[in-house]
Amino acid sequence: MKLVHISDIHLTVPGERMGGLNPHRRFAQALDDVRTQHRDAARIIITGDLTHWGESAAYATLVDALTDLPCPVRLLIGNHDDRAAFLAAFPDHPKDAAGFINYAETVDGTRLIYLDTTEPGTHAGHFCAARRDWLEAELMNCARARLFVHHNPMALGLPAEDKIALVPEDRASLAELLSTYRGRIDYIHFGHVHAPVHGTWCGISFASVRSTGNQSLPDLTEQELLQGAPMAPSYGVILAQGTDTVIHEIPFTWDGPIFSAGTKWDDWAKPVAAE
Repeated sequence: MKLVHISDIHLTVPGERMGGLNPHRRFAQALDDVRTQHRDAARIIITGDLTHWGESAAYATLVDALTDLPCPVRLLIGNHDDRAAFLAAFPDHPKDAAGFINYAETVDGTRLIYLDTTEPGTHAGHFCAARRDWLEAELMNCARARLFVHHNPMALGLPAEDKIALVPEDRASLAELLSTYRGRIDYIHFGHVHAPVHGTWCGISFASVRSTGNQSLPDLTEQELLQGAPMAPSYGVILAQGTDTVIHEIPFTWDGPIFSAGTKWDDWAKPVAAE
């Protein structure tokens, strides 16, 4: 199973820039690359932030952008999104009984779980009792799962970034639940941090991906300020086979020569200077 993981597209009202970049152009480049290179993907999963200021006009551009794609697209909202504006733009999008954008599906025998960790008025993630009950019901009734969220559920050792991770009081509840069902969860995938970070939490492997816009500069000492720059973007390609996972980081704005080389020993021999 191949899954394309895109995150933090931060769309604006057309004509408005975000962090000095045109987020619409960057997102279009990413989708064009997916159309060209990954027509065999089973899903394209975008883990928020879908917009930068949660505006209706920004969501309208997302509706228009998600056309002529090789497979279904699955959307999550992030801290920059507005749940009501999102649902107005995507009125048929699934949600749970409490109104959260929580939903799941089974693809190739794996339950893909999309968890809404957004709370209005804060950039930090939340995981309330209603969301816990929903997630536990999903985990109880599946044999194998992958969890997709926007916020990093765990602290990453980045003091400023960790202030807007899943809040510690909710983190403990999620950790307890995931620890109970760790044997069924192959991976946790998230965005939010605008950087590739990999590790394990609750005995479960996790990975984040870059933004299609600005990238963060991981700072293990800065306590207050988030650091970022318009560095090269990428998206992730997840290759999942049973419990095995390989994740490729795919650059999509590269513009320059590409050099090819063979794999035989002599293909890498030093050229002999002409006499």
